[in-house]
Amino acid sequence: MSKKILIVEDNAVNMYLITYILKKKGYTVVQAANGQMGLDLAQLERIDMVLMDIQLPDMDGLVVTRRLRKMPCCGTIPIIAVTSFAMFGDREQALAAGCNGYIEKPIDPLRFIDAVKEYC
Repeated sequence: MSKKILIVEDNAVNMYLITYILKKKGYTVVQAANGQMGLDLAQLERIDMVLMDIQLPDMDGLVVTRRLRKMPCCGTIPIIAVTSFAMFGDREQALAAGCNGYIEKPIDPLRFIDAVKEYC
């Protein structure tokens, strides 16, 4: 049975690329275009991991991460920040919010899948 990954990403091009890479490697993908949809899908689906964009249209990805961590379904699953925020301290903020890892955009497909495999 393949692992199910929730992608919370508002950019259609990034969503397509991430989905393509994951499906090619045998993962099942659930897509959320904003933070609230991500929270809702996390409760409905049995997910094994979340890939979280930080800059979302409705709420900050760090807020979504904190809320996911409080939910019984998601308290311990890996959450990886996937973001173009690459300034000093951004990684630390993501980890402090509850992310297990941090991947910078633009995505390098080879490094990306290696990072995903580390957690799922």
